Amino acid sequence: MRILLAIDSLKGCLTSSEANEAAREGLLLRWPNAKVISVAVSDGGEGFLEAIHHTAQGGQSVMCEVMDPLMRPVEARYLLYNDRAYIELAQASGLCLLRPEERNPLKTTTYGTGQLIADALRKGVREVVVGLGGSATSDCGRGMLRALEGADCRGVHFTIATDVCNPLCGPNGAARVFAPQKGATEEMVEELERRAHAFAQESTRRMGHDYADCPGAGAAGGVGYALMQFYGAERRSGAELVLDVAHFDALLQTADLVITGEGHADRQTLMGKLPSVVLRRAQTHNVPVWLVAGRVSDRKELAEAGFSRILPLSPTDMPILEAMCPDVARKLFKSIFL
Repeated sequence: MRILLAIDSLKGCLTSSEANEAAREGLLLRWPNAKVISVAVSDGGEGFLEAIHHTAQGGQSVMCEVMDPLMRPVEARYLLYNDRAYIELAQASGLCLLRPEERNPLKTTTYGTGQLIADALRKGVREVVVGLGGSATSDCGRGMLRALEGADCRGVHFTIATDVCNPLCGPNGAARVFAPQKGATEEMVEELERRAHAFAQESTRRMGHDYADCPGAGAAGGVGYALMQFYGAERRSGAELVLDVAHFDALLQTADLVITGEGHADRQTLMGKLPSVVLRRAQTHNVPVWLVAGRVSDRKELAEAGFSRILPLSPTDMPILEAMCPDVARKLFKSIFL
């Protein structure tokens, strides 16, 4: 039996590689002779570099000292593959870099992400892929743009890797949908919305075009907008991009079962999140897909979408903080398939 694992990170608990390894150990307890292949995956947010580094061949990890969301020095890295750079925004501008009491999207900046891109450009890359997700910011990428002033971007192709389809402004925009998760109060949200509108109007006047309503413009607090508006960036699904790098469709041709998963599975999982992308690809090869998640809601909708088994990782009576303990999660993976 050949089993293909493609489990997304369980945020705050296990990385994609760690979740895959825990699942592999559990599967071998049930099927000792199974052939288990693991693919590290990401939707473009935290873990994007890890997923690319695990699935692509070769490449160089580059460390840089850049500014974090509050303009403090922090070590961050990106990946070089020939003339292509992979940047993970969360490395320099991620919410994971701040303590809860430090979260304030009126003050945080994407300057450090711009520094990472600028360093890659100085090394002569011709393509920059930026994974957007997990940001602590809602600055419309203005900090990033300041760090890129003077950088030579001529002939460089930019790609944003994100599964966010939101526009920059409005009820579904960056401020109103995502800023509260980054520490914004209602008053902050309104101020961030005002700033985004003003920035888009000024950018349109200067550039003669406007990408504010394009899907993905609201990703990472508007970084998607900045990269599309000023650098002509192409938007790609982060999940699709990572699966392509991993040659996932080729692996499906010899798979008997696919197991995917995430921290919390619900109806939003079906709106382009990584497990739904894995499901869609597996369905084209008639390979059954099991879904594993720390918590499961909307089981009926998930089953109707095509997941052949849906397995909640933690018991309903287990406190969420206990379930998110990495050692506990690993133990749960070892027992879930028995």
